Amino acid sequence: MPTRMLLLADTHVPKRAKRLPDAVLRAVDDADIVVHAGDWVDTATLDLLESRARVLHGVFGNNDGDELRTRLPEVARFAVEGVEVAVVHETGPSRQREARMDAAFPGTDLLVFGHSHIPWDTVSPAGMRLLNPGSPTDRRRQPVCTMMRVGIEGTMVDATLVPLT
Repeated sequence: MPTRMLLLADTHVPKRAKRLPDAVLRAVDDADIVVHAGDWVDTATLDLLESRARVLHGVFGNNDGDELRTRLPEVARFAVEGVEVAVVHETGPSRQREARMDAAFPGTDLLVFGHSHIPWDTVSPAGMRLLNPGSPTDRRRQPVCTMMRVGIEGTMVDATLVPLT
């Protein structure tokens, strides 16, 4: 049975939304691992996810203050089955992102990032998968808010973007 991961980023609570959508909370409850790629904005969201998630990996983002920066790293690294995962908030411009991330994260199989609020799913020249789940609370220029479900079995990574309506 694959390990079920939920990817979140850019929740911006309470600035962009008063709370996380119910669909996100249900997905947190169903996931084996929850990953948040920064821009939480408030510590209450971190506390909530820590209390509900079986396993939580998160990083701070550019909109996160001192308290979140004290509790979270800038980069998180962990392994799921045979997959080496790294999490970071910002990767810079989309142009040549894959090559830059190969250089910045050698030996990484899956890089989860946020910042842009734009869903992203590509593979780098070195074979690293890059995933951005978008934002579940602030769609910006996207048609809907999003999160991402990922299944990992062995070295296989299956990602599905989940629209939130």
